[in-house]
Amino acid sequence: MTRPGLRPLPPHLDSGAWRHGESAFTTVRTRWGRPLLWAAHLARLAHTCAVLDLPAPPGDPPPPALDPLPWGLLRLTATREGVFWTHRALAPGPRPAGGVRVHLTAAQVHPQLARHKTGNYLPYLLAGREAARAGAFEGWLTDAAGRVVDGGRTSPLLEIAGQLVVPAGGLPGLTRAAFLAGRPVQERPVSTGALPGVTRAWVCGSGVGVVPVREISAEGWRLGLPARWPGTTDPQLVWPAEDPG
Repeated sequence: MTRPGLRPLPPHLDSGAWRHGESAFTTVRTRWGRPLLWAAHLARLAHTCAVLDLPAPPGDPPPPALDPLPWGLLRLTATREGVFWTHRALAPGPRPAGGVRVHLTAAQVHPQLARHKTGNYLPYLLAGREAARAGAFEGWLTDAAGRVVDGGRTSPLLEIAGQLVVPAGGLPGLTRAAFLAGRPVQERPVSTGALPGVTRAWVCGSGVGVVPVREISAEGWRLGLPARWPGTTDPQLVWPAEDPG
């Protein structure tokens, strides 16, 4: 097997964003070329840019002119050089009618950056890879204190003792917030030891909507859950293969 030799770094990659993950981003679901939750995504991105001392989108910019894809994913990336966008088709495949499996991984979030979407993204990639090896749709990450914080690509939502609970410490998920609007909910720390007491769960994100969890797994145990899809046609919340009309 031939091993590749060393190569000089291309000039366009010689930047803080590539070398150190010095960037912020957000991913916005689009419907027929129209970004959903646009203002909320801009506000969250601007907040992260302020924390990282990066240039944010100026003022209240309109979205770029996009191809009218039935479902799309618009990514905004802020770097020291400016704010850039890409837009691609969103096609996650058939809806998992029976819900999905989630695996509690060994990955931990960054203690200062867990509430932000940044280029320092390796823990989330590692969580996704560990979940895939376990045959799960999503991997959950913890903090150093052993509390469930976030998902590799989605935001967790739990039901414990009849109460909707957002695990504290992770990214403020915008799809999750849209789903919870007007509902009573607690945001509080959730230890991994509390997971066997979960009665229902969902994962929420721009790429998938709000998806029920049918099983949580971890080293040495599994928890089966009732999985019922939310009764909504809101294009912000449905699985992208659906047509909310």
